[in-house]
Amino acid sequence: MAEGKFVAYYRVSTARQGRSGLGLEAQRKAVMDYLNGGKWKLEGEYTEVESGKRTDRPELSRAIGACRRHKATLVIAKLDRLSRDAHFLLGLQKAGIEFVAADMPTANRLTVGIMALVAEEERRMISKRTREALAAAKARGVQLGSPDPHKGATIGVPRAAVARKRKAQEFAASVLPAINELRTAGLSLRAIAKELTDRGIASPRGGSWGPQTVANVLARE
Repeated sequence: MAEGKFVAYYRVSTARQGRSGLGLEAQRKAVMDYLNGGKWKLEGEYTEVESGKRTDRPELSRAIGACRRHKATLVIAKLDRLSRDAHFLLGLQKAGIEFVAADMPTANRLTVGIMALVAEEERRMISKRTREALAAAKARGVQLGSPDPHKGATIGVPRAAVARKRKAQEFAASVLPAINELRTAGLSLRAIAKELTDRGIASPRGGSWGPQTVANVLARE
């Protein structure tokens, strides 16, 4: 049964999710369910809308500041969704405030410290596999980088179409290592799409992944 002062922090990965409220309602419900009962006061709610490419967390900083002002506990809905976000976890560990996750109430600073180390190593391995995939693609003759208007253009095909095709090939080469890793683990296309979105890996259009998007990338393998 929750008691005391709390500040809630929610996070979604895309602006579209932020505008639609997709994911936010579920996070807020998880927090409210955790706080249900007892004597508590919610001092504020902060929502981060950011892409996987951003490393700053301005709303998290504000939430931590509110916790210090009110001597409150930071409450988040799902620590497991953020378990691969090393920047978030290290910030949470070093903040020097009390925190609780609705889905993992026994988590502590040691827990998130270990998670941060694992997340950092995973990010390093994904980056290494991506570099290796790009090198392999280049060895196969895939044109990487900006399109050369004097080379590789097919007669009758607009240069823009050639550029789009090359860009799609580059993107596929960069994410295929992660996708194939998940396929090897036995995940379905839908599960792979969810995992990529949760990892903060942007889709070709910059938003969340769907099963068909994963299938389209695999078709370029």
